[in-house]
Amino acid sequence: MPVAPARPITLTASERKRLKTMAYGHKTEHRLRQRAHVVLHAARGRPNARIAREMGLHLDTVRTWRGRFAEHRLPALSDRKRSGRPASFTPLQTAQVKALACQLPAESGTPLSRWSAPELAREVVGRAIAGAISASTVRRWLRQDALKPWQYQSWIFITDPCLPVQGRARARPLCPHLERRSARRGRVRDQRG
Repeated sequence: MPVAPARPITLTASERKRLKTMAYGHKTEHRLRQRAHVVLHAARGRPNARIAREMGLHLDTVRTWRGRFAEHRLPALSDRKRSGRPASFTPLQTAQVKALACQLPAESGTPLSRWSAPELAREVVGRAIAGAISASTVRRWLRQDALKPWQYQSWIFITDPCLPVQGRARARPLCPHLERRSARRGRVRDQRG
C-alpha cells in the first residue's frame, strides 16, 4: 500500500518567529515544544520518517501534527477540546453551597447545632440552589477548601463567680479513666502547694 506523500509546509515570517519561540522557549510545555519542532523540520522540507527518527517520535505522530498544521495553521498545534461529561454544577452553585456551610444552621432557621454533609445536601435542594446533589459531592467541595462545618465550636464565657464551684459538684467525667486522672492531678497539686 503506497504511503501518502508528506504535506508541504511553508511558513510566513510571523509563524516562523512564533514557532521558534514555542520550540526554544523555557516555559513552553513539552508537548507544544515537540509539535513546534515537527513543524519547523517539516518547513525545511524533511520527510516525516526522518523527523520521527531524529525526534524519537512515532511516524503517525509526526504525520498528524504536520497535517493539522497544514490545514489549520498555528491554532491547530494546541490540544483539541476533550470529550467528557460536562460539569453538573456551575461555579456559582459551588460557591453558594460553601457559603451555606460557613453559616450556622440556626442562622438559616434550621433546627440543628452543626451542619453535616447530608443535612447540607438536603438544605441545598430545599433552597433550590441545585436540583439534586449528593452528600459526597458536598463533602468533596468542602474538603477542597478545608471547610469542616461539623467541627464548629462555640465558647461559653462564664461571668458568674459561683458557677465553677457549683459546676464542679454537678459535673461528672465522661470516662472513668478521666476521673482517675483528674483525681491524681489534684493530689499532686495538693502535695506541691
